[in-house]
Amino acid sequence: MTLGIKGGAILFPLIGAALLAGCVSQEEYDKVVAENQQLRAQNQQTAQNLAASQQHVGNLREAMVLVVNSDLAFKSGSWELTEAGKDNIAAATKKLAPTQTQKLIVTGYTDDTPIGAGLKKQGITTNQELSEKRADAVMQYMIAQGANPTLLTAQGMGEQNPVAPNDSAADRAKNRRVEVSLAESGT
Repeated sequence: MTLGIKGGAILFPLIGAALLAGCVSQEEYDKVVAENQQLRAQNQQTAQNLAASQQHVGNLREAMVLVVNSDLAFKSGSWELTEAGKDNIAAATKKLAPTQTQKLIVTGYTDDTPIGAGLKKQGITTNQELSEKRADAVMQYMIAQGANPTLLTAQGMGEQNPVAPNDSAADRAKNRRVEVSLAESGT
């Protein structure tokens, strides 16, 4: 009986030490918690940045689509990219370009508001022409940022395919957009 107690007294510290050795130190635990909090903060910041830029990625016919809000990407009545537009397109292109293997189509859209005098002075007389210029500007900037030019094409759709009715300023703004999507097979 004494031998059993002595044996247990010797084994208990050894088992306890082995169990404690498998535990993480408080310092290591605190480090992991801090890293987790930092990652959560980065994720929240990323989500806020995407919302602020009014840029989003979605699925359309099982293909990835990047939608850029034209009011943010272009100066009013222009196809010239703003700094915010350039930043958003550059960020997306830098992620895309290193692995780009499929053809992309850059498609410009407008609302149904008639072309103003300022654009008419520059030779743009229709929403179709404006949407083409904006799509081309995005495509050219993507190429400048490293996208493969042989895998990009641009097209304008004018006021076709609205995503919202053109009956309010907010809805017209939704229709003014540029989409970058995967080309369908065979195009």
